[in-house]
Amino acid sequence: MTQIISFIGTLHAAADSAAAAEATFRREAGERIAALECERVFAFRRLNLMRAVADGVAAAEDEEIAAATGIGILRSRLDWADGSEAQLAILSRFAPVARALFASLAECAKPDTSGAAQALAEFEAWYEHTYRTPFWVLLEQHMEETPRVDF
Repeated sequence: MTQIISFIGTLHAAADSAAAAEATFRREAGERIAALECERVFAFRRLNLMRAVADGVAAAEDEEIAAATGIGILRSRLDWADGSEAQLAILSRFAPVARALFASLAECAKPDTSGAAQALAEFEAWYEHTYRTPFWVLLEQHMEETPRVDF
């Protein structure tokens, strides 16, 4: 009988170990999925904003107009009609991104967007360092729940 109890105890320990391993894997997988989801969301926000800025900047006549256009597009996307001091600081820090993008588009032979990519990376790093959160969370669009009405 003692051997059977020992055998059952061994099986129980193995089952507990398997359950713990599965729980650990599920937790780690969930964390990884959440991280990948965040990366995807930020990548599409970055794409959509910069596509709009590129379209606006491409029509600009000079660098200052390009900067103003880029700032205007960002302000519009963030729905910042008035400018608080913090908002104006963020917008002014974004101007070099629009300027760099304009410079890259102004090159006739072969546009080099590395300057714009660098300017955007520096802007993102500045924002995250200053506000301790990624810039792209500002572009979250919360959907208000609307009551469902059945007729």
